[in-house]
Amino acid sequence: MGSGIWSTDVYDAADRYRRSTGKSAFSYSDSGARTVHPALDPREATRESRDSDEHPRSTPVAVLFDVTGSMLKVPRVLQTKLPQLLGLLQRQGYASDPQIMFGAIGDATCDRVPLQVGQFESDNRMDDDLGRIVLEGGGGGQMTESYELAMYFMARHTATDNWDKRGRRGYLFIIGDELAYPTVKAREAAGVIGDNLTEDVPLRHIVDEVTSRWDTYYLLPAGSHYAGNAKVLDFWRDLLGQNAVVLDDLDAVCETIALTIGLGEQAIDLDEGLRHLDRAGSTATGTVSKALARLNRGRRAEVSTLPAFRDTTGGVTRL
Repeated sequence: MGSGIWSTDVYDAADRYRRSTGKSAFSYSDSGARTVHPALDPREATRESRDSDEHPRSTPVAVLFDVTGSMLKVPRVLQTKLPQLLGLLQRQGYASDPQIMFGAIGDATCDRVPLQVGQFESDNRMDDDLGRIVLEGGGGGQMTESYELAMYFMARHTATDNWDKRGRRGYLFIIGDELAYPTVKAREAAGVIGDNLTEDVPLRHIVDEVTSRWDTYYLLPAGSHYAGNAKVLDFWRDLLGQNAVVLDDLDAVCETIALTIGLGEQAIDLDEGLRHLDRAGSTATGTVSKALARLNRGRRAEVSTLPAFRDTTGGVTRL
């Protein structure tokens, strides 16, 4: 849970081993598993991002992505670009002591594995969690997936020192291409997470809960089934405003996440972040620039709901 240091050498060694043996980076799913891996089971679970001597100012980052049929390329892109994401967050100083959690979203009305949630990690165990995700490829075909259930988990089953000690929100990225259901259904919260709710929770209520502790973004990437669908984008912009972001290239998702955090932490402005991408040889500069232009213009207004927090240690102050 958040200990250790990410090593690109370890990542590369694991990648070479998989290639030499013909194994997949998603071996759990690709071997035919169709039940949630115990390490990613959300039932009666809480995920924590905590400070330590090794990581005294942890910054929690959660990335939850739709793994229904139209979105199966997302986790594979994330896995291949993890080193770039960590490189920007750590080496460029976009966030202090980042701890990253990956999870997957399906459809609780019909999928066998509707929600999978890893742990916050600072080292190569985040790559391990990706490899445990079941890429079920289901979904109900009705332009709706259980994003609301994932947000419910993030609102009520996470704990972070970033919030408890410093009053700072973490970062939550949801990558998808469909609508959420209008309520968190009590029977699904019981069946998937183990909570006994007395009634369904309206979507707007759970969005208000999760955004009070998490800067929440919805990324709608090109190449997904409903990319370009105005109904989907309008739905998420009504819930999250400018934090509903369109990507015209799925391969830019890691760079977009990194620069969004850099902007949120006020560690960079957009132009500086784009220069960092150029120097790193990234081909995502154009996509990221277009995607985050709205965010860059309005980011101060977006983070104004937290009470003012003054950092006395010389780090970045975020309101």
